[in-house]
Amino acid sequence: MNRILAIFVIGLGLGGGIGFLTAASSGVALTGHDYGAHDHAGTAEGMEHQNHDEMVEVALDSAPTLSVELIEDPMSGWNLHVLTEDFQFTPENAGATHVMNEGHAHVYVDGVKIARLYGNWMHIAALPDAAEVLVTLNTNDHQTYGVDGKAISVAVVASSAP
Repeated sequence: MNRILAIFVIGLGLGGGIGFLTAASSGVALTGHDYGAHDHAGTAEGMEHQNHDEMVEVALDSAPTLSVELIEDPMSGWNLHVLTEDFQFTPENAGATHVMNEGHAHVYVDGVKIARLYGNWMHIAALPDAAEVLVTLNTNDHQTYGVDGKAISVAVVASSAP
């Protein structure tokens, strides 16, 4: 019995190694899974957040303000710095009932949502040159804050230093 188990383990190891080498030599991408690129629209999680396109109107004099800096990281990628006034990031309340002037931000690159932002900073691993990064302020229940029908948002363009 021990001999059969030993032969099985050796065969499993050799088979796995040969399979890996075959895949690697034929150009198969051996990259990890991108956990941030899922579209959950057809799932139960996506159904909970169907109000992304709805807007919460805020009076101009009480509206939160938003400014954004996109800074090229000296090591790799970009650092996004989001500054707000009259707005509180509340990650602990994400998905909960709307409370005025609190919530999170949504970050888009060239029109595609890449992340929710629950604080002032985030790192973006890579951006194509001249990519537009758009940040919107959103309520706990994922509606967009707006003034006079326009989303409270700021767009910046990635531009590498010469």
